[in-house]
Amino acid sequence: MTHDAKPVRVLGISGSLRAASHSTTLLRGLRTPPGAELDLWTGLADVQPFNEDHEAEPGPGVLALREAIAGADALLIATPEYNSSLPGQLKNALDWASRPYGEGVLVGKPVAVAGVSPSDYGAEWSQAELRQVLSAIGAQVVERRLCVPRADNAFDPDGVLRDADLRATLAALLDDLAAAARGALTGAGRS
Repeated sequence: MTHDAKPVRVLGISGSLRAASHSTTLLRGLRTPPGAELDLWTGLADVQPFNEDHEAEPGPGVLALREAIAGADALLIATPEYNSSLPGQLKNALDWASRPYGEGVLVGKPVAVAGVSPSDYGAEWSQAELRQVLSAIGAQVVERRLCVPRADNAFDPDGVLRDADLRATLAALLDDLAAAARGALTGAGRS
């Protein structure tokens, strides 16, 4: 990265509304690679239920979501797994972000996905569904993924992953995301 280059702006979105969410802990405890900065978006609970009848006049929560995504160079979504699937409020927000169809703020946007769960699988199924939804929307989904299992004991008091292999995978995921964002920015003409 040159001295003139602006840092890659990564928007972190937790798919959980719970105050003590493991997904939010992951986002708060991560360290971005050099040349990247993370902003945690916390407005998920304010996004109204998606209804095509109100698509032309979305509420303030939807407008805030779209503005946050549009202002970011890339997204990192950390999702829990509820009943072997992604949380409804996260899916609802993505439905709003996908509109208008084919022109939503996620089209072409680099997105990385991480899953955090108390189970032994690290929200593997919800990640798969989330990746499918993002691909259908037209996002540029980073291939690498992160599954954080046994989340009740996965983090130290500062919110940093205890397991060195998981920390290495997270660092590689962030590097991949930053590289995808830089590639997208170069293609869009931003330096």
